[in-house]
Amino acid sequence: MVVHILGKAIKGKYRINFGLSKSFYGIGLNTATKICSRLGFYPDMRMHQLTEQQTMSITKELSEMDIDSKLLSQIRANIKMKREIGSYAGMRHSMGLPVRGQRTKTNAKTARKLNRIERKM
Repeated sequence: MVVHILGKAIKGKYRINFGLSKSFYGIGLNTATKICSRLGFYPDMRMHQLTEQQTMSITKELSEMDIDSKLLSQIRANIKMKREIGSYAGMRHSMGLPVRGQRTKTNAKTARKLNRIERKM
């Protein structure tokens, strides 16, 4: 059984907090647990046990948050702004190097991958 929330299909066997955190970018287990407690759901409740009204309440709660494409575009805009103003972090992004002070002699492969593929405009 599958539950559809905001156009995403979530497996019915998942716990609510795990299903939300796995399906939506920008929602982790901590945020999903807070959403469940705010809406008054039992922590071990499964997705297929939700009623239509509970599903709508989750949808309403998620529509007020910045998730998925909204959040990604916000992150890209922040990086673009840092590049345009010429900050140190923006220069590091544009060169494909680590931004937050990590070493570059041996362990910069991950930063090179991320800055090359995901974050370049």
